[in-house]
Amino acid sequence: MNNYKKLAEEAIKAKSKGLPKYSNFHVGAALLTKDGKIFHGANIENSSYGLTICAERTAAFSAIIEGEREFSAIAIASDAKDFLPPCGACRQVLLELCGKELEVVMINHNQKIKKIKLSELIPFSFGEEHLKND
Repeated sequence: MNNYKKLAEEAIKAKSKGLPKYSNFHVGAALLTKDGKIFHGANIENSSYGLTICAERTAAFSAIIEGEREFSAIAIASDAKDFLPPCGACRQVLLELCGKELEVVMINHNQKIKKIKLSELIPFSFGEEHLKND
């Protein structure tokens, strides 16, 4: 899926699955496995805002629950006019679960696509290598 158009379309579809009942700001994500499966995610809000979960993490956790461990890209679509990158918490989770080489595909309101590697969004990252006491 080199141009990511289908993945972008899936992220746009995923936006409608969310529950942003306080902000009314819809975000959808579509996570692509290396073998071509796509997992949707959407933001789900809670009145205790710290318990809200983002679309990117919803997609990643769904894929992990289904036994997937190898990913190539995630597309993110939102109600924002510009491209919406993952928040810091999502960057950390994606790094840990999907790897630094994950392609992050952002879709703006005109359905234009911008791609960037996760390693570029979180260049000096904290990971499992920091937890080893060798």
